[in-house]
Amino acid sequence: MSAQIAVLALAHLVVLLTLPFVVVGVIQRTKALWAGRKSPPLFQLAFDAARLLRKRPVYSEVTTYLFRVGPYVVLVTAVVSGMIVPILGARAALGFPFDFVWFAYVWGLGRVALMLGALDTGSAFEGMGASREATFSAILEPALFLVGGAACLITHERSFDAVLALRATTVTGGAGAGVWAGSVVALFILVQVESARLPVDDPTTHLELTMVHEVMILDHSGPELAALQVGSAIKLTVGLSLVAAFLNPLTGRAGPPLAAAANVALCLLLAVAIGTVESLVARWRMRAVPQYIVVALIAAGVALLATTWQIGGAG
Repeated sequence: MSAQIAVLALAHLVVLLTLPFVVVGVIQRTKALWAGRKSPPLFQLAFDAARLLRKRPVYSEVTTYLFRVGPYVVLVTAVVSGMIVPILGARAALGFPFDFVWFAYVWGLGRVALMLGALDTGSAFEGMGASREATFSAILEPALFLVGGAACLITHERSFDAVLALRATTVTGGAGAGVWAGSVVALFILVQVESARLPVDDPTTHLELTMVHEVMILDHSGPELAALQVGSAIKLTVGLSLVAAFLNPLTGRAGPPLAAAANVALCLLLAVAIGTVESLVARWRMRAVPQYIVVALIAAGVALLATTWQIGGAG
């Protein structure tokens, strides 16, 4: 049994470090297909990261150690957070009671490091992006806690294993469906915001009126920019894996290899969905973003209310 756990943990780590490059490549290919142009190679992110690692970073005279450390904090927090998410549709490599709370604060630590690095440049332009990032994150963060609380209450679990138990257990009545649907909607929007994939924020442009994430990394270069790009890709993959665990029909009902293959396939399908949204949805005005984030809060609230209804009905 211990050997099997070690193999699963090793497979979890390998997928965590390799799948992000494929996910980003699938999104880029999807957008290229919708735009009618030739797509970049599937592993373009890996090629870009290797090229950046060979370059020497350039620093502004006003920056401090915060600017240099921030990108690596973003990368490390992304990897660590991925170790407690069921990326392979089975139990994660690490897990403990209320690990979803720890997960939220680890992501928050990476976000704070990114914002401090942007503010450390002394640029009002990057300060604008940091301000927007802080505002959107403050609105969105309760959604993750509501989803985690709802899943834990209805399954009587106290960790991300609740996601697996919720999908594997047949919950009767409309309440269970409400928890499931509300959680999926809320988490999908959370992934969009956390990975800078909102329709208002176009990663391929530098239009200052629509920039949120990209404006905060304009001064980074070399290995530090590579760390930021790879860290962002890992966060995107971790978030999509969490959504996939809710959607995976084989969770808890099939062996680990089949569940893992299904979860990875669902991650890639969700990447296609994100690329399609970015290609077909018109760019929104900035003031519409908080309203879109509120949809995640409402969906998470519906999940929690459905949980209360289910528990009350059972009682």
